Amino acid sequence: MRTRVALAALALLTLGAAPERADVLIRGGTVFTGSDAPFVGDVAVTGDRIRYVGPHTTMAARRTIDARGMIVAPGFIDPHTHVETMLTAPDLRVRLVLPFLMQGVTTAFVGNDGGGTIDGAAALAPAPAVGINHATYVGFGTVRRAVIGEARRAPDVGELAAMRGIVARAMCQGALGLSTGLFYAPQSFATTAEVVALAEEAASRGGTYDSHVRDESSYTVGLAAAIDEAIAIGHAARMPVHISHIKALGIDVRGQAPAIVAKVEAARRRGEAVTADQYPWDASGTSLVAALVPMWAQDGGREALLRRFADASLAERLRRDMAENLRKRGGAAALLVTQGAERGRTLAQVAARMRMDAVTAAIATIRVRDPAVASFNQSEADITTFMREPWVMTGSDASTGHPRVYGSFARKYARYVKAQRVLTLRQFIERSSALTADTFGLAGRGHLRPGAFADIVVFDPATFAARATYAQPTLPARGVQTVIVNGVIAVERGIATGRAAGRPLRRTPTGHCS
Repeated sequence: MRTRVALAALALLTLGAAPERADVLIRGGTVFTGSDAPFVGDVAVTGDRIRYVGPHTTMAARRTIDARGMIVAPGFIDPHTHVETMLTAPDLRVRLVLPFLMQGVTTAFVGNDGGGTIDGAAALAPAPAVGINHATYVGFGTVRRAVIGEARRAPDVGELAAMRGIVARAMCQGALGLSTGLFYAPQSFATTAEVVALAEEAASRGGTYDSHVRDESSYTVGLAAAIDEAIAIGHAARMPVHISHIKALGIDVRGQAPAIVAKVEAARRRGEAVTADQYPWDASGTSLVAALVPMWAQDGGREALLRRFADASLAERLRRDMAENLRKRGGAAALLVTQGAERGRTLAQVAARMRMDAVTAAIATIRVRDPAVASFNQSEADITTFMREPWVMTGSDASTGHPRVYGSFARKYARYVKAQRVLTLRQFIERSSALTADTFGLAGRGHLRPGAFADIVVFDPATFAARATYAQPTLPARGVQTVIVNGVIAVERGIATGRAAGRPLRRTPTGHCS
């Protein structure tokens, strides 16, 4: 009751004695503000801002949405995606990013895994029209490629200075921070000290260190040491650390989630700002090369890799290392090709079709192209252990051919809130919106409160669920009734309106920017 009275009082202060007519009034839903206990009430929107949040109001509105029986929540925020090509597509229907809107996702981060552009100004330009808000990282991999290329070597003094300068410029253009994908070549060739040097440039301008850690399994340093490294980089650079798609990947590290949670908790008790995101699927998404080919064979890029495939003197070593990586992933039946001519087949099925063993079939496939794969490598116990932690937010890692593009937020609700009760509804909503906004300093986002940007989702708690599967990964989610982005109705009665109201979100840098 006190919460509702306080909300109503705040709303009335904002409205004044004679409130103008609202543009949109969402009436009678169960409102989750992102920070307060839920209540049945109304949310009013004027322009691009929320004007009222509280108990039933008699305010007039140009458009009234009946939300009785529905959940009204802040628009969801996805902190880890790969939808850059959707946001820049020539076709507006693609730029709407409907796979996200139909789940209630109104904001997404791009540039993760070290792949963020070095041109932050272009990435955050106001045109063309897009369906969702978006923010970007500057990517360590992109920076390293621009200066060193694909080589497995350390930068010299001049090259390191050039890389630092690129990061500094991108931060001044509005990047969120520095992202890395230290599992992937050529980023994997970098030392911790090299990463710290670049992270310091982001840190001095208020950025976050976001990392796909060096090893989520037992490929190189191991999962535990990789988490230690990420925390150490943040400590050395004096910046917050965000662990991308936290997981225990593969049979060698299955069951290690409690130990990883303990490491993060210990760091947080020491005063380190450490958070993570997670997608609610047991299969990760990667490429066949990244899953199976050893790092030494990736030195120099694809052309060098193909030459090594043809080198008879390397064949035994290459096959041995690929077979070991395949074992760690759970075998050929646990790798599903999601792109190209073999799409929809496991590597075991590809090998059977080609009448050869799995490693030989993988090499033959990679010679043609490096396809995306879904790698079934996580246990349900590890997934739920990470999910329960209050510092783990919802993300999708949206990538080609994986159902997580179309269904991550919907699946998390239907499976882990409604069916299994791993999380409460309030926990799900806040860890899909407010936690992300607050962690990354998205002012005016992630909460339903007067004066905040009007990013809102209204969904049916009885039907909200993912329809996308590994066999049919592009089926849109169901159950979302209304989505509002910056005050514009983007989804109405479960149907996209075609209106594009998303905005680039530039982070205001601190520190020196010339």
